Amino acid sequence: DTQERLGGDTAVSCRGREDTTTYEGKLMPLRYSYRISMALLSRNYRRKLSVWAFNRASQWWDFIVPGFTNAQWVQNFRMSEETVDFLCIKLCPVMERQNTTYRDCVTLKKRVAIALWKLVTGSDYRSIGHLFGVSIMTVCRSFVLQQKCCWCQKKSGSPTKRGTEKWLSILRTGGWSHTTISTGKFWNVSTGLPGSLHDARVLRLSILWELASRGNLFPPHIRNIGAVTAGYYILGDSAYPVQDWLLKSLYDTGRLTAEQHFFNQKFSRARVVVENAFGRLKGRWRCLLKRNDYDTQLVKSMVLTCCALHNLCEDQGETYETSWDVPEAAAAAAHEPAVAVSHSVEEGGRHVRDALVQYLSCNS
Repeated sequence: DTQERLGGDTAVSCRGREDTTTYEGKLMPLRYSYRISMALLSRNYRRKLSVWAFNRASQWWDFIVPGFTNAQWVQNFRMSEETVDFLCIKLCPVMERQNTTYRDCVTLKKRVAIALWKLVTGSDYRSIGHLFGVSIMTVCRSFVLQQKCCWCQKKSGSPTKRGTEKWLSILRTGGWSHTTISTGKFWNVSTGLPGSLHDARVLRLSILWELASRGNLFPPHIRNIGAVTAGYYILGDSAYPVQDWLLKSLYDTGRLTAEQHFFNQKFSRARVVVENAFGRLKGRWRCLLKRNDYDTQLVKSMVLTCCALHNLCEDQGETYETSWDVPEAAAAAAHEPAVAVSHSVEEGGRHVRDALVQYLSCNS
């Protein structure tokens, strides 16, 4: 019995070894063929390293825009190609990028054009990305970076020493306080305060008020008008208090004299540059006319950038088309009637205004 059992076990184990040998023998050719095929593929084909990127169409910028005439550049970007190139030179130290071994960077001119298109049209990031063939993040970065750079470039000068020999006017809407000179450029801009604040309060919280209070707003200049010594003055509307450096028209109660009416006419004629400047500003950069859901800090930067680019267009003599003017209905809705300041708030400057009333009436 023992031998039979051993013989049986031996027979079973021999059959199992035979089956394993047969199975390995069948796999052997497959292994060799796989190794041979992989060796041949590695010799004949070497995979190139690449970075995955979404394929975007940019035919409009690559093929259509280069054929634009000067008028088409102004129509689409509010400035000629020459002015865009000048802006790129100014922004090059901060916004210039370098190509890498993986891909070429978005050119500086294209990123500047993206930011300009955003300010001109007020379109959303996705639509602009589809138009220029870039990602939403690229549009956002180009827009935000150029705002910071444009305003820094404009702040490098000394605005308090330019244009002081011309009439200055001040106007405030929606939490902005702007000062313009008679050339239609913005001389001082203050943003960030809520629109619910009174206009006079906005002025008092601005740097302009601080400079004027210290006597550093204008260079020394004295002229005798009758028995009054006068200098340079800013012309404001009825919402601002009369100061030694700030004048406004006489409030019409129905009892003004002919001399006072004549003074108001001259005053309004001198301040018309403010309305023209704001009209050209909003006509060029239509983003200021639309609903803005961006962060408060970004909105402040947007307003400052629009004013800086407006000054650049005026300096370069860029064409302004009347078709860009704000519709009368939108202009009436955007312009809030000024609230007259209380007489108790007004301080000096009345004697200068009264002297100017007499001077203009005598020299008309």
